[in-house]
Amino acid sequence: MNRPPLASELNLCLCHSCGLACDITDNPHECKRCGAPLHARKADSLTRTWAYLLAALVFYIPANLLPVMNTSLFGSGSDSTIMSGVLEFWEHGAWDIALIIFIASIAVPGIKFVALSLLLITVQRGSLWARKERSKLYRFVELIGYWSMLDVIVVALVAALVKFQALGDIQPRLGILFFGLVVVFTMLSAMSFDPRLIWDKAREKPQNEELTDEVASH
Repeated sequence: MNRPPLASELNLCLCHSCGLACDITDNPHECKRCGAPLHARKADSLTRTWAYLLAALVFYIPANLLPVMNTSLFGSGSDSTIMSGVLEFWEHGAWDIALIIFIASIAVPGIKFVALSLLLITVQRGSLWARKERSKLYRFVELIGYWSMLDVIVVALVAALVKFQALGDIQPRLGILFFGLVVVFTMLSAMSFDPRLIWDKAREKPQNEELTDEVASH
């Protein structure tokens, strides 16, 4: 079956900074457009992705256990964790803010942990299962990664709003720092993963062997 040529067969390399397709026939070290270093593949992709992901998991524990903000209204103050903050906003009728915080702080990091772990394990096992779907999953992880910072933004906006209306005072606590580190390390983990690893094992196998595996799976 005829297939379009691969970028490696055409001696092309995509710049990770500006996205320019660069000719690497003469082994250039920098992108012609932006001057960024050129890499045919992301160096130590699996090792770096695992390292960043495990670091994010470690920081995720104190991010949920420690208070993220202290609310002081009419002289009485209390610390709030992420989950208690969600419940507090919900009980006071601010269900929209509660939903945003829950999605950004609980759902999105959980989805990223599960998705990246699935991608890493299947690649290391050389699995041919659902390659196209796993590539789409990686793009989805990249897409939702930046929205995790919504929680930090919400805390800042609520603090500014409360102070502006002179209702009391809201101050960030140590938990928000750990949550920010979770966001940063999960983003670095997603950026370090090379989605081309999903397809490498399929290219190594002969065409007739791959077809036999697909027939057997059905």
